[in-house]
Amino acid sequence: MGDYIKELRRVVGHKPITIPHSVVILFDENKKVLIEVRSDDGFYDFPGGGIDQGETAEDAAKRELLEETGIIADELTLFNVYSGPITYYKYHNGDEIYGIDCVYIAKQYHGELIPQKEEVESLIFMDINDIPEDKLSIRNKQIIKDLKEKKIC
Repeated sequence: MGDYIKELRRVVGHKPITIPHSVVILFDENKKVLIEVRSDDGFYDFPGGGIDQGETAEDAAKRELLEETGIIADELTLFNVYSGPITYYKYHNGDEIYGIDCVYIAKQYHGELIPQKEEVESLIFMDINDIPEDKLSIRNKQIIKDLKEKKIC
C-alpha cells in the first residue's frame, strides 16, 4: 500500500474509498491463465494492485505483475476497464474500497514464477473453465465471462 493510501486511511478510517488498479491476465502457451491464490482470504485472483500517484496504468500493471509473480510482461494489451459495484472489496482489517480496474492481457513474458510472500499463497496456471466460481470475486467472475464471450481464452 502506497504512502498516499496510508495517509488517506488515517483521515477516512475504514470508510469506502475509490482506488485505481491495474490487473494482468497472463496466458501461457497452452492458453491457461495465471491465477494467484491470495494469502489473506484464499480467493483466486489475477495479479494486480493499486496505481501509484503519477504512475501510468500500464506501468502499474507491469510493476504489480513483477512484484507478485516474478514475471515480466513483454507486451500488454488493454482488455477492459471495470468499475462500480462489482469492484467493491472489504479487506480483513475492515478497509473498504471500490476499484476502477484497468485489466490488461499479456501473452508474451519472461521470468521465473516466484510468489510474493506477503500477498500470494501460490501461483498456478489453470484452464479458465477449471477455475472454481466459489473462489472468485464478483469482478473476476465478470472478467472470466467477458474473456469467454470475446473468445480470448
